Amino acid sequence: MKLDGFGLFVNDMGKMIRFYRDVLGFEIKEAEDTSNVYLVKDGTLFLLYGRNDFEKMTSRKYEYIKGLNGHFEIALYVDTFDEVDKAYEDAVSKGAVSVLAPETEPWGQRTCYIADPEGNLVEIGSFNRPFER
Repeated sequence: MKLDGFGLFVNDMGKMIRFYRDVLGFEIKEAEDTSNVYLVKDGTLFLLYGRNDFEKMTSRKYEYIKGLNGHFEIALYVDTFDEVDKAYEDAVSKGAVSVLAPETEPWGQRTCYIADPEGNLVEIGSFNRPFER
C-alpha cells in the first residue's frame, strides 16, 4: 500500500479554493461551486472535499474541529531562508492568518506557520538548500 495523497474536508469550497489558489499558488481549475477538487501539487495528490457532500455520499454525520486546530499541518518547502520570509509575508498580505512568524529553529530549519480560512495549519519551511527526497 502506498500513500497517494491527502485531503481536507471543507465547509466553504469557494473560500478554500481561492485561498489555496490565490494565496499559496496551488493550481486549481475547478469551479468554486464544485463538491470535490483534485489537484496534484509537486507530485502529491491534494484534495478538497465538501463536508456536506461527503456526508451525503457516506450516509453519515461527522463532527469537525472549528477554529485554529492542531491535528495536522500541510508542510510546504522553499529552497532558501529568504523565500520562507517572502512566502510568509506574501501569504499574510493576501489574507492568511499568521500563527508563527518566520524563525530559525535550533535544528537548522527556518519555518513559519499560517492558517487557512478554516483553521488548518500550513507550515512554510526551508533548510536553506534545494528540496531533497
